[in-house]
Amino acid sequence: MAPSARHTVLVVEDDPSIRTLITSALQAAGYAVVPAGTGQAAMSEAGRTRPDLIVLDVMLPDTDGFTVTRGLRAQGVYTPVLFLTARTEVEDRIIGLSSGGDDYVTKPFHVQEVLLRVRAILRRSAGPRTAPPAGRPPLRYADLVLDEDAHEVSRAGQPVPLSPTEFRLLACLLAHPEKVLGKRQILQKVWNHDFAGDTRIVDTYIKNLRRKIDRTGPLLIHTVRGVGYCLRLPRDESA
Repeated sequence: MAPSARHTVLVVEDDPSIRTLITSALQAAGYAVVPAGTGQAAMSEAGRTRPDLIVLDVMLPDTDGFTVTRGLRAQGVYTPVLFLTARTEVEDRIIGLSSGGDDYVTKPFHVQEVLLRVRAILRRSAGPRTAPPAGRPPLRYADLVLDEDAHEVSRAGQPVPLSPTEFRLLACLLAHPEKVLGKRQILQKVWNHDFAGDTRIVDTYIKNLRRKIDRTGPLLIHTVRGVGYCLRLPRDESA
């Protein structure tokens, strides 16, 4: 489905020329755009307009995009974030994505790449456009429950707030309980073919997910060295 003004994008960039370029391209593609030039303005606009996606420059005059994203996540705002960054080191990108971002574009960039990334993130966040079956049962394993229709996760009856990407990753693991999934396999299932990134992004998101899911109770997310990850109860190695 083609994008429309029903999708609102918050563009946070302190360089007026780049901000205008991205804003004009998004508007021409049918999006409603809210511009901002600082981290403080981004926080304010995100709370006021509740955009569908945030295009966020990493280097801002009053703070950095990573801090802004962490602040939004701490406030319970899980709007997808596309980083614009001049930092080309993979480690820097991993840090950005681990702060709660969903994807990144490195500067200098072609505006068409930004549009493709925006479209891909919105498509992943929205999920299928067809109506889900009525009464679709939640995914369950042990005391972990994921309700796809309500977009809610709980463990031992306690709600667990997740970002959109974390939610998709957990749904992927829950859909294949006790089965080892390789990193490339997870990339394909969770990020589809739109993300041509390093598999270390999977490690980063698994780490984030563990911190939220495995805070209490038995550990459910396990590493299978040299292969990938598995959702299962701990094994009694002495048995």
